[in-house]
Amino acid sequence: MPHIETDDGVKLWVEEAGSGTPMIFAHEYGGDLRAWEPQIRHFARSYRCIVYNARGYPPSDVPENLDMYGQRRATDDIRAVLDALEIDRAHIVGLSMGGFAVLHFGFHYPERALSLTVAGAGYGAHPDVREQFARESEDVAARIEAETMEEFAKTYAIGPARVQFANKDPRGWAEFRDQLAEHSTLGSALTMRGLQARRPSLYDFVEEMRAVRVPTLIMNGDEDEPCLDVGLFLKRNMPAAALALFPRSGHLINLEEPALFNRLLGDFVAKVDAGRWEMRDPRSETTEILYSSED
Repeated sequence: MPHIETDDGVKLWVEEAGSGTPMIFAHEYGGDLRAWEPQIRHFARSYRCIVYNARGYPPSDVPENLDMYGQRRATDDIRAVLDALEIDRAHIVGLSMGGFAVLHFGFHYPERALSLTVAGAGYGAHPDVREQFARESEDVAARIEAETMEEFAKTYAIGPARVQFANKDPRGWAEFRDQLAEHSTLGSALTMRGLQARRPSLYDFVEEMRAVRVPTLIMNGDEDEPCLDVGLFLKRNMPAAALALFPRSGHLINLEEPALFNRLLGDFVAKVDAGRWEMRDPRSETTEILYSSED
């Protein structure tokens, strides 16, 4: 089943490896399913691993209508993959654009998630930068259209939160850059304009966050500035969430630090599968510093 079809008729390219409890991976804007290779090679030894290309990323369909892109569509595409593969529940893992989709999946379909892993999610989420992010996203979309993705990839691949990857692993970064250059110019521009620029601020979903009881792991690089405050915000408002920071790391933490990423994710899902992931102890939520006034 290389392609599955979504509710609105878009065909998504899907690949899987391994057997066991399902894990599905949603990629970031600059990546595609190939960016999860270090995780698939590791987790397919014990899990049924599923990766897919988002709409706009060949060999998935590239709809030409801007309204075919958006946050809810990206979220529902995860559900569409699960439905097509007849999977009731899975560990849901996402990075950046995929991380936003995973978080919203937890808001809308918590009964379908064994766990949520939200990595590198935060760009444009803070109210103070919403307008700037929307403006820059539109500028990027226009540049992609004018230059082609093959040319713009040279600029995008070396952004402020991607230089860490280039410094640590030049060969791995070059592979990422080359794969980015292969992306569809039309699909990349429409995804930037229709999904990235228009996605709602996470700060508008506090009630939804507090209602999520699905075990959640938030992961960020400590030099991925747009995600740091957002990661703390998520941690503080999601009672079943834990936060992990990767030292001296940028945005592409699953590629920058694959061993650490795999170890943290592996420990997390193992605890969830064993029924050992607890909610946050409410006694830790206090304004006191040294002791609780209720003692």
